[in-house]
Amino acid sequence: MALQVQNFARIIPLTVPFCRSFHQCQTLNQIQLLTRLRVVDNSPIGKEAMLEGRPPKCIHVYNKTGVGTIGDKVLVAIKGQKKKAVIIGCKQKQKPLIPKFDSNNIVLIEDNGSPIGTRIHVPMPSILRKILKDRSVAKKIDFTKLLSIATKFV
Repeated sequence: MALQVQNFARIIPLTVPFCRSFHQCQTLNQIQLLTRLRVVDNSPIGKEAMLEGRPPKCIHVYNKTGVGTIGDKVLVAIKGQKKKAVIIGCKQKQKPLIPKFDSNNIVLIEDNGSPIGTRIHVPMPSILRKILKDRSVAKKIDFTKLLSIATKFV
């Protein structure tokens, strides 16, 4: 026999499971659509967004799979604007010799690949040097400026 609760002249059966407000699947530790990210450079827009408690969200990942890893370019929504960013740290399981981070870290960049901020506050993986140098294109996108503003490498 199902229990019933009378609420404002409506009868609602209580056989509906109460776990609808809880997540029933494991959280995904990868960067995909609508993933919250952490800005780790000292760009003014990134500082404001992180201090307000409204971190940027991923809108698009610029690769074939749609899942971002270290060194991938992403489009993020931050403070009502669209900005491009480079992923420099991921929570997800990594290949050997690539460090795993506690948060999904990004650095905001302009369209030509130069960073918006002047300093990166977290250590960058040293494998990122090779990845970004391979993706840099002469006279178009130059990611080597990202490597020059990093303070530490892991």
